[in-house]
Amino acid sequence: MYTKRPAISLSLIIVLVSTLTACANSPSSKNLEQSFAADPQLKGNSINLGQNVANPSPQNQLKTELPADFPTEIPRYPNAQLQEVTTTAPTTNTRWFTPDSADKIQAFYQQQFQSNNWQILDQPNQPTGSLAARLNDLKVTVAAVPTQNPGVTEFTIQYVKETPQPTAETTPENNVTASPTTEATPEIAATPTPKETSAPDATILTGTSIIFSDVNKAPKELQSYVSELGELGVLTPAKTAGKTDSESTIFEPNKVITKREFARWLMAANNQLQANQPAKQIRLANESSQPAFQDVPRTDPDFAAIQGLAEAGVIPSQLSGDNTALLFRPDAPLTREQMILWKVPLDTKLTTSGATFDAIKQTWGFQDTFKIDPKALKAVLTDFQNGDASNIRRVYGYTTLFQPKKPVTRAEAAGTIWYFGNATEGISAKEALKIKNQPNSTQN
Repeated sequence: MYTKRPAISLSLIIVLVSTLTACANSPSSKNLEQSFAADPQLKGNSINLGQNVANPSPQNQLKTELPADFPTEIPRYPNAQLQEVTTTAPTTNTRWFTPDSADKIQAFYQQQFQSNNWQILDQPNQPTGSLAARLNDLKVTVAAVPTQNPGVTEFTIQYVKETPQPTAETTPENNVTASPTTEATPEIAATPTPKETSAPDATILTGTSIIFSDVNKAPKELQSYVSELGELGVLTPAKTAGKTDSESTIFEPNKVITKREFARWLMAANNQLQANQPAKQIRLANESSQPAFQDVPRTDPDFAAIQGLAEAGVIPSQLSGDNTALLFRPDAPLTREQMILWKVPLDTKLTTSGATFDAIKQTWGFQDTFKIDPKALKAVLTDFQNGDASNIRRVYGYTTLFQPKKPVTRAEAAGTIWYFGNATEGISAKEALKIKNQPNSTQN
């Protein structure tokens, strides 16, 4: 029995092989072959054990490199991977992935921009909003984008180098702009400023009275401030086509004010309201002063006011120890925090301690306290301590939002400089106007 079994098994194998060989070309054999063949959809798709099949395809995993001209001034988020770079001249857009949350990304860039003296142009209202900032001629926008993958945040960094506008120091003959840090030549320094460009300074010195025709367009609470400062000769009219400043009575109260305009008004208001107190007067800078800002040369029509405020320590500059304040950006919109930062030191001495974000939150109760530039914290806290004489209370009334980066209107700026002093001692434009109109007044 045992000796026959191997022979039987061998016989069966021979029979099966012969059968398959004989039927190799038959339809049934082809069906049998296909049933044992590998699935064609699996060809070329080798899967390693433990590999996540949901991972991106190999071509999406290829590393993308930053452009060679990627500005080094733009902060790099430490926990992000570059995914894509697209360029549509002159704008370049980079796309990144990170496991961190959108609010963490925004907080990082907010802190980096503020610490490195970027000008914040736009604040996000939510974590997925865009944060825009500018440094010199470089404009950057950071925006978080929601994704469908949990634990993954996409954000974009868009940047563009804006073409700088010609300055007053451009030489017409060769179109070459002198370096702002270079000392002006004797010829430039000796050349008197034309009459028409020095009109703002003349207004500061003479105080020409103006009755504006559109005061009623200002918020009701600010109308009297505009009128009284206009009569006092502090404010300048808005630019009107075909008319000079002396011919125009248009104020445009709701128009955004520039930094140069506010510096001019601040100087004029302080000196007009404090006319009987020489110790509180701010001196206009002279032509021999070394410019405090690279973009406000001696030839600038508002150099005397801006430089004078810087030399008095009212406007932060290199003269006051702020080595990051190299540029003034005179034609940029004035922000709320900048207005308070410049004005409060002329009202009272700044608080020397305790000016923290928590202190601002506890006193003012602002919901957006963390958006305030740390440089302005002392001024904002001191303004609260001024009680009813507070600039913020006078101009904005009750509010739980300071909106520190929001541009200031001309009417709001007027409301700020209408009064100088604290809650116990100070003077308003209304009082200064009465003194000026007295028969024996020395201000006329």
